[in-house]
Amino acid sequence: QVQLVESGGGLVQAGGSLRLSCAASRRSISINVMGWYRQAPGKQRELVATFTSGGTTNYGASVKGRFTISRDNAKNTVYLQMNSLKPEDTAVYYCRAIGLNDYWGQGTQVSVSS
Repeated sequence: QVQLVESGGGLVQAGGSLRLSCAASRRSISINVMGWYRQAPGKQRELVATFTSGGTTNYGASVKGRFTISRDNAKNTVYLQMNSLKPEDTAVYYCRAIGLNDYWGQGTQVSVSS
């Protein structure tokens, strides 16, 4: 089992920045994809950004150029740097790790005021 713990959410004004962290309880060689998804009230959960085990990154169209995903393999941690935040970025952000199983974190709230 892999547990994912997110941190770094909060309230920020439009145009501001936040950095989210997702720490995995242990390193798992079976994890193929790790990254971030988000869900706004009344909307479906959507891709924000992911890393594959080969190092390929993938971003949702609405965050390209503003968000950056990175990782620290030594710490089993994935980060999401969010810049130029907009009110429409307001959502619960979830960390996800996909391998033999599909793991989700508990989510962290990001709220962007106009």
